[in-house]
Amino acid sequence: MSDIAARGYAHPEVLVDCAWVADHLDRSDVRLVESNEDPLLYPSGHIPGAVEVDWTRDLNDALRRDYLDRDGFQALMRRIGAEADTTLVFYGDKNNWWATYAFWVFRLFGHADCRILDGGRLKWVKEGRALVREVPSYPPSAYLAASRDDATERAFREQVLAHLEAGQRLVDVRSPEEYRGERLHMPDYPNEGALRGGHIPGAANVPWARAVDPSDGSFLPAAALRGIYEDEQGLRPDEPVVTYCRIGERSSHTWFVLRYLLGYERVRNYDGSWTEWGNLVGVPIER
Repeated sequence: MSDIAARGYAHPEVLVDCAWVADHLDRSDVRLVESNEDPLLYPSGHIPGAVEVDWTRDLNDALRRDYLDRDGFQALMRRIGAEADTTLVFYGDKNNWWATYAFWVFRLFGHADCRILDGGRLKWVKEGRALVREVPSYPPSAYLAASRDDATERAFREQVLAHLEAGQRLVDVRSPEEYRGERLHMPDYPNEGALRGGHIPGAANVPWARAVDPSDGSFLPAAALRGIYEDEQGLRPDEPVVTYCRIGERSSHTWFVLRYLLGYERVRNYDGSWTEWGNLVGVPIER
């Protein structure tokens, strides 16, 4: 039994380790996708054969604050040479913040086989594995994308308000300082323009990083994760949960943990997050 399989996850198949990736580098039906916060990392060195999917350039609508549409996603998949049955393995910096964000967006379009490299870039590098600067080129595919489905994995502000009014659970994955309203944004990060600090009333503060081993970025075993989210916070796998942060990237990491590692079937990511909520007129805020 592999280390991942032994951790007790609800869906261990969505995680792969570095050895698995190394063994599948030459597989035409596997595509490695690197997504980072730092745009300089990919050109400085990446896993052989990996393509880059940039959050700003590749996943966002150029005008509206929204994600790309069906045509845009189809063009992206064709460009990276992905077919309907391609296994996509996402990884990146920041303990896979942006990798899980990209994973979440790809799942909005229903791509079936999406996985995360446990530990991301950090673990790959710590194991002494090779990085290359060569940018791969794949033959364009004939990928046919489905329309984006926001219904099951994504929450909008009206749905968050209804969720709040129904007394249902929210998880704020930001730092305690952001949660308490002591700062509007993270140090060394731009302020996305929130006019008010604090948190959505009743939201539990569980910083995203508690779900990983700080030494290599790998996810904690399921028992430890249940201790954090269920024993400490009282979350239940059968109840609806909404995660949020500042712009939705950190909360996609917690969404992934709850949805796939612990098997929560009714968890949604509120990507509007505090950038939107902190500017809304008339919504409740706690400090």
